[in-house]
Amino acid sequence: MKSWIAVAVAGLLAGSALAQPQAQPAGERPDRYIHAGALLDRPGQAPRGASTIAIRGERVIGVYDGHVMPLGDAPVIDLKDKTVLPGLIDSHVHLGSDRAGQEGLLAGFTESKELGAYEALWNARKTLMAGFTTVRNLGDDGATLALREAIARGWAAGPRIIDAGRSISTTSGHMDRRLGVVEDLHPVMNIENLCDGPEECRKAVRNQVARGADVIKIATTGGVNSRIGAGLGKQMFDDEARAIVETARLYGKKVAVHAHGADGITLALKMGADSVEHGTLMDDEAIALFRKSGAYYVPTLSTVNGYLERIAKDPNAYPPAVRAKIDWRISITGKALERAVPAGVRIAFGTDAGVSKHGRNADEFELMVKHGMTPMQAIVAATTNAADLLGLASEVGSIEPGKSADIIAVSGDPLKDVRVLKSVGFVMRAGVVHKQ
Repeated sequence: MKSWIAVAVAGLLAGSALAQPQAQPAGERPDRYIHAGALLDRPGQAPRGASTIAIRGERVIGVYDGHVMPLGDAPVIDLKDKTVLPGLIDSHVHLGSDRAGQEGLLAGFTESKELGAYEALWNARKTLMAGFTTVRNLGDDGATLALREAIARGWAAGPRIIDAGRSISTTSGHMDRRLGVVEDLHPVMNIENLCDGPEECRKAVRNQVARGADVIKIATTGGVNSRIGAGLGKQMFDDEARAIVETARLYGKKVAVHAHGADGITLALKMGADSVEHGTLMDDEAIALFRKSGAYYVPTLSTVNGYLERIAKDPNAYPPAVRAKIDWRISITGKALERAVPAGVRIAFGTDAGVSKHGRNADEFELMVKHGMTPMQAIVAATTNAADLLGLASEVGSIEPGKSADIIAVSGDPLKDVRVLKSVGFVMRAGVVHKQ
């Protein structure tokens, strides 16, 4: 085995300047290298200039300054004219559909579950091609649980998936699929995810654990897309939310909470939620609780893009009760983030893709910067912060020895113009190149 000194000498012979390169792990030799023009290997820290990433199998085994000459005949991926970053992470997606409103409702009654599984695969592929190598899927019927396993086994191409199974709410809450559907069909609709009272809520969590959920998703408030005019305030009692969180903890699961109204946000944080999704009406009490608990805020700003596109295509894409809430959501989007950032609330990137469009996840970056974040803060939200929220900090979120080789590249400097992340030209996940 050649020592790091040999690697340094080889790099110097190739015309690369090395600054104390890391030693390669004993017994391991790279089977591929990446030559990067610029490298943001640890978002939040200063980027590096010309760099080399050494990879073996699925893992990064070394990161060096300069363009190191490869050992033996290991191939080099030439990204010397690109900025290289860790694979991006979307903390809030719904891979099961790219359709919403009346179109999505109709598809649920006219298309088979088998076709729905292919749609989830299609959306996963679009997400991966956009540079998002890990996602947290927060609520679908079941196809994504199977897709998670298929991707992990190498049977399908897609991002690493952390899955919530079916999202949990109270009867007539945001996750009650019967809303807006004729009553005659209610008896044949699955409502195992609904709960009223602590005992039912404990069982609802256990049902999702039994299905293989990695994380528990609940709704403490109404939702914009709920087909009911019950508002966006709290729709779950304290003892119900407490029962859900306590049961999730019993099984070692984190809890993500859909909440728009301030009362539902504070309820979630008081009960120990790991993240609050949307958080539209965040107030001073909620900000204080975010800071005290260390919970993450996932803004999902780009939902508005999905709404605007669908309404432009069809003004009747949503029923009147939903459309009124959508118009309100468009008008207020970003206001909570503008309060959260200067207050020091921890932010994790999430789009609610499925409401917005899959494959367009990076649109969120532009909106995050528009509403108060620097490009670096937005990238941190989609890498190291999101990895921490998902419990994957030792696996993804940065390019370091021992971590999964989840790597993307773009033309231009995303720290100067975050919009370049909308055009990812190179995607590697777990050492496999999917786009070049």
